[in-house]
Amino acid sequence: MAEPHRSLWLDQAFTGATPMPELRGGDRADVAIVGGGYLGLWTAILLKERDPAIDVAIVERDVCGGGASGRNGGFVLSWWPKIGTLVKLAGEEGGIELARASEAAIGEIGEFCERHRIDAQFRQGGYLWTAATDVQRGSWAPALDLCASLGVRPFEELSPAEVARRAGSPVHLEGVLEPSGATVHPGYLVRGLMRVARSLGVRIYENSPMVELDRRRPAVVRTPGGALTADRVVLAINAHSAGIRELHRRIVAISSDMVATPPIPDRLEEIGWTGGECISDSQLQVHYYRTTQDGRIAFGKGGWGIALGARMGASFDRDARRAADVTLGFRRLYPNLADVPITHDWSGPIDRSPTGIPLFGNLGGREHILYGAGFSGNGVGPCRLGGRILADLVVGDRSGLAGCALVNGHPGSFPPDPVRWIGAHAVRTGVAAKEAREAEGRAPGRIADALARLAPAGMIPKKAKAKKG
Repeated sequence: MAEPHRSLWLDQAFTGATPMPELRGGDRADVAIVGGGYLGLWTAILLKERDPAIDVAIVERDVCGGGASGRNGGFVLSWWPKIGTLVKLAGEEGGIELARASEAAIGEIGEFCERHRIDAQFRQGGYLWTAATDVQRGSWAPALDLCASLGVRPFEELSPAEVARRAGSPVHLEGVLEPSGATVHPGYLVRGLMRVARSLGVRIYENSPMVELDRRRPAVVRTPGGALTADRVVLAINAHSAGIRELHRRIVAISSDMVATPPIPDRLEEIGWTGGECISDSQLQVHYYRTTQDGRIAFGKGGWGIALGARMGASFDRDARRAADVTLGFRRLYPNLADVPITHDWSGPIDRSPTGIPLFGNLGGREHILYGAGFSGNGVGPCRLGGRILADLVVGDRSGLAGCALVNGHPGSFPPDPVRWIGAHAVRTGVAAKEAREAEGRAPGRIADALARLAPAGMIPKKAKAKKG
């Protein structure tokens, strides 16, 4: 099997690191966690902090963070932009509670890193939600209006000049700031969480993909080289959840692609992008971008590659054509950096849910098998919250958020494959054509516009979508 192409983050954080051993033979644990990304690691840590006597083992198909946790943009965001969806799912009080908990998780991650001396490069510079074309103007208005009606004000309205100044490019026409937003180095965060988990007694097996799950009691997670028997199993496998029969119609695996520049701190100073803000535009195939501690720009675009079930081919690792498209987006949004080269490109999976909000629960109603999935491109911060929910579910405590509307009650489903795969490609083509014309200031064609209207809301809900909901 070919060595996977790594992200900038994993290249920097894992160089010289010794992999954890593979699972060989049999092992026994109170709790088996499948997946060594943020969700699995946070669940393990929070379980051990809750009760050090709980025996926890993790099996990971690659290296910890080899999936979405080590390939994302490092945005640590709340759910306030999705407050409309939260209210629909959980009611006004429940929606506010979930949004506030997601905001609190950002600070908790920063405090955890400081307490455990994890140099994850946590920086709370705020999140800029912007419009980069005329059609994107005011995309945040429904969220702000709903927040105002609920008596909360998580966003700050900025003047167009201030948005352009903070973003470092006049292409940004207007926007709002969510001050709680932060950035991290995804690879260093994963390595830090691994270190803490191991110090608490968590066993970690890497290069040990789950090939079979025996759902009886006790459950057995089988890998190519061994078997892990446990009283409880937690599935924290991100986009690979689409391959679990009970979750197949509730998760679709899509790609997100990123490029990065070399360190250019002097140029960042020159254009004024020095506040550490993470930024997105408001198109459906969202552009998202941030600066790094060493002065790079990491720039991404979501929602292009689509998997058939959980069959994620080489293009979910790296795709030159999509990297070129992401680079074009960078050039359009930052014409003042037209001479800056691209030194890194990579792709990664996203576990998209029908609502864009993650779902948690008991697999097929089984009390001893739990899952968390569907972070939909915003998982770095919410995975801390998800780990808390899953840890509570493991021990049977539903007094907190483990009793919320995201657990065993999440509505919505996708069509079955291959229907959804064919349909998703048609919709994707329509979205791409529509947004390419809008970026050029032209009206979209009727067919492209009609296809785009069939798409679920992306990471950032668009104004037209919000009006319909």
